Amino acid sequence: MPYFANRLCIVTNSLSKYSNLTQRIIAGLLGSAGIIAAICFSPWTYCLVFFIICLFSLLEFYKLAGLDGVVPQKVFGTFCGVAIYLLSFFVEKGDISYRYYFLIFPIVSCVYMIKLYKKFERKPFTNIAFTFLGIFYVGVPFALLNVAVFVDGAYNYEIIFGCLFILWASDTGAYFAGTFFGKRKLFERISPKKSWEGFFGGALLALAFVFGIAHYFHTLTQMQWVIVGLIIIIGGTFGDLVESLLKRSIEIKDSGDSIPGHGGFLDRFDGLYICAPFIVAYLEIVRA
Repeated sequence: MPYFANRLCIVTNSLSKYSNLTQRIIAGLLGSAGIIAAICFSPWTYCLVFFIICLFSLLEFYKLAGLDGVVPQKVFGTFCGVAIYLLSFFVEKGDISYRYYFLIFPIVSCVYMIKLYKKFERKPFTNIAFTFLGIFYVGVPFALLNVAVFVDGAYNYEIIFGCLFILWASDTGAYFAGTFFGKRKLFERISPKKSWEGFFGGALLALAFVFGIAHYFHTLTQMQWVIVGLIIIIGGTFGDLVESLLKRSIEIKDSGDSIPGHGGFLDRFDGLYICAPFIVAYLEIVRA
């Protein structure tokens, strides 16, 4: 992991001389190209790239929680989150039995026992709650992605490929529509910069991508792609607002500075945390 952290720092420093918009475009293109290449190449590269994203997102979450005076179990919480992600990968891939999912419960229950050996904590159960929140908010959605990409043990990148493109289209459309036309506030109490114009701009661009993706990818029917697209448009917006609520409660602007022009990993993938459970629930129902 230090190798990836060092590479990330080098890229961040090299882009710092450009404007925020230029940084956003370059980082977005490079990052999305790397993720898409990994997804399309093999299930192992898909697993690796989302393992890295999950890891850094968990570390960012626990760092933010610490800024608010909370003392979550950063190391063990991060371990639990990535362990659940890897466990779901191997189960859904068919390498191990689904019965291994039951390991999740004793593993995460160790959070309580570990806290018994921590001295001088004013609110230990508040810290326990934030440890579980990181696992559930970040680790579980990434684990659910594995349910979407494996069908009866066979890897199919089309769904995750399509979902990411729709989500990125929604974010991009919302950013530019909100920047140039935004007047009516969407949710001013939580995120003063977000507007209805941005929401509808993102929705239109996302729907355009939905129909393009449905034309080339036939894992889902066109109507199913439309429903998935609507889930992403709405869920992605709520995911952004939820993360804004987290940052507002801590009184910070960005969750980090790992990705130039985008903030941190939580900022970049916030829509995915809320979308993933709804998408997987829908897919599992229509597949039944």
